[in-house]
Amino acid sequence: MVTQRRLLARLRELMARGAGSLPELVRLVAGELVSEVCSIYALQPGDILELVATEGLRPEAVGRTRLRVGEGIVGLVAATGSPLNLPDAQNHPAFAYRAETGEEPYASMLAVPVRRAGRTLGVIAVQNRNLRRYDAGEVEELETVAMLLAEVLAASGAEDSAGEGLGATVPRRFPATSLVPGLAMGPAVVLGAAPAPGRLLAEDSGVELARLNRAVATMQKGIDALIEAGLPQDAGARSADAAASREILDAYRLVAADAGWLKRVGDAIRGGLSAEAAVHRVAGDLRDRMRRITDPYLRERLADLEDLAGRLLGALTGGTAPALPAPGAILLARRLGPAEVLDWHSRGIAGFAVEDGSAGSHAAILARALGLPAVAVPRGLLDTAEDGDAVILDAAETQAGCQVILRPEQDVIALYHRALDARSARQAGYAAIRDLPSTTRDGTKVTLMLNIGLALELAQLEATGAAGIGLFRTEIAMLARGAIADVPEQAAVYARVLDAADDRPVLFRTLDLGGDKLLPGSDLPEEENPAMGWRSLRIGLDRPALLRRQLRALLLAAGGRPLSVMFPMVATVAEFRAARALLHAEAARVRPAPSVLRVGTMLEVPALMFQLPALLREVDFISVGTNDLMQFLFAADRGTPALANRYDLLSPPMLELLAALAEQCRAAGVALSVCGEAAARPAEALTLVGLGIETLSMPASGVLPVKALLRDVDLGTFREVLAAIRRTAGHAASVREPITAWAREHGVNL
Repeated sequence: MVTQRRLLARLRELMARGAGSLPELVRLVAGELVSEVCSIYALQPGDILELVATEGLRPEAVGRTRLRVGEGIVGLVAATGSPLNLPDAQNHPAFAYRAETGEEPYASMLAVPVRRAGRTLGVIAVQNRNLRRYDAGEVEELETVAMLLAEVLAASGAEDSAGEGLGATVPRRFPATSLVPGLAMGPAVVLGAAPAPGRLLAEDSGVELARLNRAVATMQKGIDALIEAGLPQDAGARSADAAASREILDAYRLVAADAGWLKRVGDAIRGGLSAEAAVHRVAGDLRDRMRRITDPYLRERLADLEDLAGRLLGALTGGTAPALPAPGAILLARRLGPAEVLDWHSRGIAGFAVEDGSAGSHAAILARALGLPAVAVPRGLLDTAEDGDAVILDAAETQAGCQVILRPEQDVIALYHRALDARSARQAGYAAIRDLPSTTRDGTKVTLMLNIGLALELAQLEATGAAGIGLFRTEIAMLARGAIADVPEQAAVYARVLDAADDRPVLFRTLDLGGDKLLPGSDLPEEENPAMGWRSLRIGLDRPALLRRQLRALLLAAGGRPLSVMFPMVATVAEFRAARALLHAEAARVRPAPSVLRVGTMLEVPALMFQLPALLREVDFISVGTNDLMQFLFAADRGTPALANRYDLLSPPMLELLAALAEQCRAAGVALSVCGEAAARPAEALTLVGLGIETLSMPASGVLPVKALLRDVDLGTFREVLAAIRRTAGHAASVREPITAWAREHGVNL
């Protein structure tokens, strides 16, 4: 810390002299970090990194040595925005030799990106002859130098060069992944990285720490006010939503109060940075970590922290909220935290696109509850878009058609206006059938239910006219909260769900943790294939106290009402019996007991198909989880993009499995439903009902479209066609095409 303060003090003297101080800066850094080489590369037009200053390499290389972004170690650091700490740089696969530099004797290298306001302006690197890995303190010092250097390069015009690219009038299309289906058009609001702090270095760390503490208190008050406000009433949210949003926002508040990230800010201040610069530094570190983390939930927690860092910067600088966008604007952002989604929704945005997002993120969960179309896009959209650009956000149900169109041509705008008009007409038609029976044209009753995971989504019961909740994912609220709630807290959540459902059925799935759903601080082992590892019911049976607490909470919440509980990831009848025994043991202790206690299982593991006779004697109901069943049946990780569309639910093996399951359940008198995401897709919904599975549970967005589809179908006729298609399918990978062709010929809109 003393070394860093001394370095910052000397750098403060150099900064006032701008780019002319670069030769002195590299000499200073080389000396302080005990390195034989220190070099600065600045980004020039055309994505070229030019050596602009060096201590240790040949002076004649300055202005001559150039690397493309992505070329060599320096180019790789610029491309990824992440530092590289290499004890033997010349044997790294990315190493690019430049004879004019004379760098042959130097083995080790530490290279750090120079970034400002989300843009890479260059790279600073140090080198040594000895094979060595720079320690954490040295890495931190060079990152601090890079932060200061960014201001020098920005003042010299490097930032303008980094921003050059396609003209602001050229139309661009970006492929996207749908987070919340829908269609929206409007002017862009670009939510970029936080602006660089105006003051980087501080004379008095004590004063800066006091400013930080005041800003943290202000930030916390703002979050408390947001939680009290809940979902904005003036935006049409229901009062139930305002209270229910606490599940995510309470978790967000806990993260805000976490001493870990605030301690890092305080340490940076003690090292000589201003409070603003310290927060900016921590936020940059979080961005770098996020790029290297694959676990969805951990990435989501880092997104929350970055959101909070932005709020803390606002509290420090007295910044105000962004101006209200035009009605129906499309928000474009690197990533969004849950509080930001609520803020921007209250300002009237029509949808959003994020460069870093997933369907399980807090932002996506809230967007689904709000009915806000949303997509995830590849990097590049924000670098190309400007505030006010026309944007079409096409969050199609099918990923093949999902895209963001920036600055679309007039004929494309006209086409999408017609699509919006048609969508509005369809939505009006869906609203008209909300209270009509869910039956096919020839009178077959089909039960359509909801998949939800937060009390925030309960209002969708009335909005869709759903027959009940076919899947309540109990782990979602725990993940949002960041911890397992105690029995009274869990019971309160479950009671709220039963209250909202009234006399409609609710199927509670017990905690499905593990795999890609990890709680912070969990001691789950690292596994090569976590989807097939120690997860879900396996954890519950090995740690029965955890499962028993949840079962007790469910029984207490029922308070004498009917209760349906199903267990996930059951692989053997013995596992189901063990779980049911725990439930019955808790039921014997809770009064009043449920008026009816129904116990069932998810069918996700194909092994259960070979135990069906025994299983059907034990269960009250079975619900098929299509996502896991598909990945286990085809040995295809559902999270691998290259396999996303390789296997189809409408394939002969899946249809044979589901048809056999439906037939045996019907013979045994056991209720059967499908609660996987596939139930909301029209072709799949029609086929499932055609196979005899007449209870489907799905996200709220699918209920009314599926009801409209089924009301147009003569099911008896379709079942004959489906049987013929299956008989003649042979070894086809899918029967989707003939099913779609039949629907098209008979005026059924899939």
